[in-house]
Amino acid sequence: MTKYKPVSVSKAGFAFCRYTIAILVWLSFIFQITWILLLVFLILAFSALLKVQKAPLILFYKYTIGKIIKSEDEILNENAMRFAHTMGTVLCLICLLFLYFINAKIGWALVLIFAILKTVSAFGMCPASKLYECMGNDSCCAFIKKL
Repeated sequence: MTKYKPVSVSKAGFAFCRYTIAILVWLSFIFQITWILLLVFLILAFSALLKVQKAPLILFYKYTIGKIIKSEDEILNENAMRFAHTMGTVLCLICLLFLYFINAKIGWALVLIFAILKTVSAFGMCPASKLYECMGNDSCCAFIKKL
């Protein structure tokens, strides 16, 4: 069973983080600008390293917009969020590796898939977070655990 470690973050700040990442990935794909994807990689990497409470976009929101617009807090699983940010970092790195070193056409196709995944995540159905929780639950993903 995976550990559930509750952490409280601003609901609006967390939404801001999700939407911003999705928008940046889409902008990178639409305009085929790799440095935006590199920025996303850095944001996700620092979010994974610093954990969700100190994630760059959460802190940015907290000290700017959050000072003006108050929001109630949301309880998240810190471990699931760290796993999700790590998975996002890895997927972004794979996209960047393809774009810079392997095949740019395949790289942009991967960025499109990444953008779709980040959009799904932005609307609150984070596949990586669900996978983390699923892997730690005895009633879920039983077929994967048998492997």
